[in-house]
Amino acid sequence: MAHFDVFNGDADGICALHQLRLARPRESTLVTGVKRDINLLKRVQARSGDSVTVLDISLDKNREELVRLLEQDVAVAYFDHHFAGEIPESNNLSVQIDTAGDVCTGLLVNRHLDGAFLPWAVTALFGDNLHDAARSAAQPLNLTESQLDQLETLGTLLNYNGYGSTLDDLYFPPDQLYRKIQPYADPFEFIASDTTFQTLSEGFESDMNRAKSIAPVLATERCAAFTFPNESFSRRVSGVYSNQLARENPDRAHALASLLPSGDYLVSVRAPLATKTGADELCRQFPTGGGRKAAAGINELPGDQLQAFLDAMQEQFS
Repeated sequence: MAHFDVFNGDADGICALHQLRLARPRESTLVTGVKRDINLLKRVQARSGDSVTVLDISLDKNREELVRLLEQDVAVAYFDHHFAGEIPESNNLSVQIDTAGDVCTGLLVNRHLDGAFLPWAVTALFGDNLHDAARSAAQPLNLTESQLDQLETLGTLLNYNGYGSTLDDLYFPPDQLYRKIQPYADPFEFIASDTTFQTLSEGFESDMNRAKSIAPVLATERCAAFTFPNESFSRRVSGVYSNQLARENPDRAHALASLLPSGDYLVSVRAPLATKTGADELCRQFPTGGGRKAAAGINELPGDQLQAFLDAMQEQFS
């Protein structure tokens, strides 16, 4: 019988799977992609008796394919923190979903495993820009400030690697990045021993310096929005730069729209950290939009709808 591990290609998806497979090693087919590639269950060709673990992708966006698998007598375990909508009823489905603003999938897996690999859950929380939740979760570890900073950097870099419109935009395909992390039960050993960390760190610094030179197209007390050029760096940096802006201005919502070759925009939205709500509602107003309350996005915002998006953003966060 075959097993499939289906996971978001960002820090949260990778860290969630890593914890699970450290606790329960098994051979599996990895199904993942860039962070915005969330319709992943359509790529799972499982048969009766097979099993699937799904991590950090919206059930709402995969419901039709999930139902297909369940009806084919495939056992599915689902861990997620995004908007789910109606959850199918099936003896083949086990679900652990929590959409609270201070929860990520890595934390849900950590709870499921009774804290067995907590440093990786902390890394996932930092990667999802849930810094207060990360520090709170890390308290039993009694880490130094320097160690917390290292996990924050690791989570940020793993998240940074997931952003792009195609795998060509990324430094590492997410399945390859997971394989690089796989041998390490201790994230500090990975940081110290693997050249992957240094490669991502150097790329991150270069991209962030370019991002900081771009002025906003919208700047009010409640909202700020930026448009970035059609370059790989724009797509790579979109999520992590949005996260940094959110931390620097916790009462303000932020959007970063990266121009795509088609003339459409790849949009990242962050709700104000003070409220952690509204990002998903804004993005779902537009085709290809979705996400969670604190952080959401639009995969292909038509170029002629940019002003409509900016207007809707100001109304959402007024």
